[in-house]
Amino acid sequence: MKNYLAVYTGSAAAMDAWRDLPEKERKEREARGVQAWHAWVDRNQAVIADMGAPLGRTKRVTQAGIADIRNNLGAYVVVRAESQEAAARLFLGHPHFAIFPGDGIEVMECLPIPGA
Repeated sequence: MKNYLAVYTGSAAAMDAWRDLPEKERKEREARGVQAWHAWVDRNQAVIADMGAPLGRTKRVTQAGIADIRNNLGAYVVVRAESQEAAARLFLGHPHFAIFPGDGIEVMECLPIPGA
């Protein structure tokens, strides 16, 4: 089994639309989403290598220095699977985009460090 990093993405526009929902509707969807997310974790506990975490604000470091930026990264998790396709299938219908305002989940293999 290989490790795959799954990055939850969401656009600024989707988050703005989420914040614009009436508070009652947003809270109801949030409660359903959290319950569905926990159910997803329970179903996939055996293949979750690192539960990951939500991601906060971003600083970009370049030759020119450090700058505040905004990107579409929202959270991450690391799963184990036989193939990238199998890892990606774990996220079909995930509450990140089925209930919450996320727009996708990007799945990539964690490759070994060259020469290690």
